[in-house]
Amino acid sequence: MGLFNFFKKQIATVISWQPQDHNLLVWKYQAATDEIKNASKLIISPGQGCVLVYEGKITDVIDQEGVYNIRTDNHPFITSLLKVAQLFESEHKMGLYYYRKAEVVNQGWGTSSPIKYFDEYYKIPIQLAAYGNFSYRIKDAAKFFTDYVGTQDTYSTDIFRDAVQSRIIQVLTSSFANEKLPYTKIDAEIDRLSRDLKERLNQDLETFGVQLNDFRIEGNSFDQDTQDRIGKIADITADSYAASEGGLSYVELEKLRALRDAAKNEGGLAGAGVGLGAGMSLGKVFSNSIDEVTQPVVGVDPMEQLRKLKLLLDENIISQEEFDQKKKEYLNKF
Repeated sequence: MGLFNFFKKQIATVISWQPQDHNLLVWKYQAATDEIKNASKLIISPGQGCVLVYEGKITDVIDQEGVYNIRTDNHPFITSLLKVAQLFESEHKMGLYYYRKAEVVNQGWGTSSPIKYFDEYYKIPIQLAAYGNFSYRIKDAAKFFTDYVGTQDTYSTDIFRDAVQSRIIQVLTSSFANEKLPYTKIDAEIDRLSRDLKERLNQDLETFGVQLNDFRIEGNSFDQDTQDRIGKIADITADSYAASEGGLSYVELEKLRALRDAAKNEGGLAGAGVGLGAGMSLGKVFSNSIDEVTQPVVGVDPMEQLRKLKLLLDENIISQEEFDQKKKEYLNKF
């Protein structure tokens, strides 16, 4: 090493993180042989902090913006000026690790595998995917550096987002499994779930020196099997409501539907699930069932009985001609 290069190494320098990469949480200042020159100036810009690591130990964390003069009297540096006898290189090393103190916002997350739980109300298994975003900031830089960064020269927001996402999925799955929310109430409970999950995640992340400032579930979607189950429930619910409005039970309506379909095909008897006497035709059974259901009842509101007839017409269980005939009988009766 020439004398000029030796003295060049010892000239005071200005140390800063400029330009700051918004995709990095931690960035190490690159100094030759990790020696920081005495009387150098350390600049901490707004939204930044700096962790000082000396001989493998954190000796200081600077979290206030400003210009700092680095001297051997306020930090235990021994520069190569005192180590000429050792090939102009000091065995005492210092690393300056800048970290992002400003909040990291709009970090997207999503479930890579479905969340599974059992809907206690509708008695069906649920599988759903969810997504959202979160924001955070480094609260305890020394703890974060020790537990996450270690000796890495850089640590990105993407790496940390992946670490947080794995915890989000774990907490989210546990929360849904414990609450067993009916699928009809999930959207209405999104805000409350977001608040509860934020609180639980914060307890986890604080152990690593990170504060979760915001957490949101923005949406969810069901897998195809769950959608099919929900569709069946919706159909049954709609049919039950329509049947009750028409003065029938859901079971009665289903029975008439089955008889209608079976009567169209004599081979459909087994599918209808109806026990019949030998020699009795399906058409006759179907006709008797219609008469039984549509028989006018004295003392019952005729409008209610007409609604029953209209339901049977809408379901194609009776024809328009049969509807008109029964309607006429009703009106004549009352």
